[in-house]
Amino acid sequence: MPRVSKERNEKTNDYGAVLERSSDLEGYTAGFVTFREENDITEILASLSEKKCICPHWGYLFSGRIYVAYDDGREETIDAGEAFYTPAGHTSWRAEAGTEMLIFAPTDLLAEVDAAITAVMQAQMA
Repeated sequence: MPRVSKERNEKTNDYGAVLERSSDLEGYTAGFVTFREENDITEILASLSEKKCICPHWGYLFSGRIYVAYDDGREETIDAGEAFYTPAGHTSWRAEAGTEMLIFAPTDLLAEVDAAITAVMQAQMA
């Protein structure tokens, strides 16, 4: 049975401000994400091929708060203790410092987003 934990995962990306520990679970990426500092990926999402995230996400927020905006003008705030679903089409995603979550997404749809986030985070660390 495929599984992931903070301690046991296939991939760890430590960007300083953000720590991601994830694994592929039969076509879905499951990851534990810790935001050590406030993080806003709105500009990264605007740089994607469709100018927004094409990937849906499901998750649970252990601590902190996330703010999400969509291409249709909707805005959401996700608070600690809440399970969430963010459909494709979000144009803004901001997490407060101290936010920790478990998040799931289709691996194939997440690929473009992951590549863009990784490139920007690595450049910021250089």
